Amino acid sequence: MKNGYTRREALGLGLGAVALATSGVAISAAQTAKKPSPREVDPLPELSKFNEYGNELETSLLLRTSPIAVKMLEKEADIPKEAFRPKRDGGYHIAQCQAFGMSRREGKTVAMLKEDHWCPTALMAYGMVEKPDSMAMWGESFMSFEVGKYIGVVTAPLKSATFMPDVVLIYLNPAQLRGLLLPMMFGGGSSQVSCHLFLPSCGHAVVDPIKTGNYCVVLPDPGEYQRALALEEEMIFAVPREKMQELMAGLKGMGRRYSHRDQYMSMLPDFEQPQFYKDLFKSWGLDSE
Repeated sequence: MKNGYTRREALGLGLGAVALATSGVAISAAQTAKKPSPREVDPLPELSKFNEYGNELETSLLLRTSPIAVKMLEKEADIPKEAFRPKRDGGYHIAQCQAFGMSRREGKTVAMLKEDHWCPTALMAYGMVEKPDSMAMWGESFMSFEVGKYIGVVTAPLKSATFMPDVVLIYLNPAQLRGLLLPMMFGGGSSQVSCHLFLPSCGHAVVDPIKTGNYCVVLPDPGEYQRALALEEEMIFAVPREKMQELMAGLKGMGRRYSHRDQYMSMLPDFEQPQFYKDLFKSWGLDSE
């Protein structure tokens, strides 16, 4: 086996993620993508670097919409001057997922205070109201901020945000998500990723990464599809602020940024096996030629 397949070559040969991990390129990537030392990640990058991250993610992953910078607001003075406030500026209410949609599709900075919301879940998850006892009927509990800690939340495209995000939300398809997750597997960071498949996606995508410090993969809930026009193939990958530098370093460590343009489908019988496949098959007494 040659030392260092491109992703296109690897997929064409049917090597998969395991084969990539054993090649010289991937081994080097794993070493590079391992958790940086405190000296490397401290202090946090400046805001301008986060703006660069937004551009890099959008272009290298071929995202349909912009990654979103999300910041929880403790006081009105924290609201950016350019922020659109639905009730004050538009005379209407929206759901938090719709605010996400405005930021990622239309490039708007949107500030959502209690009076702007038209869906109860974000109000409860962000600690702007008390959870009523009737919430037990939801079946699955969800993490919330302390009641009264925040007065609202502001969102904007990461590439143009004028504030430091607490968490970054990336809406992407499974192929693009895989491109973000593979460097973590090679670098030993897979234990830092949680997954949430149930309601409410606006809560899990914001509250969980901020409180736990872990990455979160979140399935958009029915409200996001119905009211915020999330696509059927979209997932949400939530990144706490402290892990953005690590995430971007892992992508660079792979030698090239992931793009689904590099992938194609080829279903061939008896495809060429890499040597370690052959070694395993021989050890099991199975055909390898």
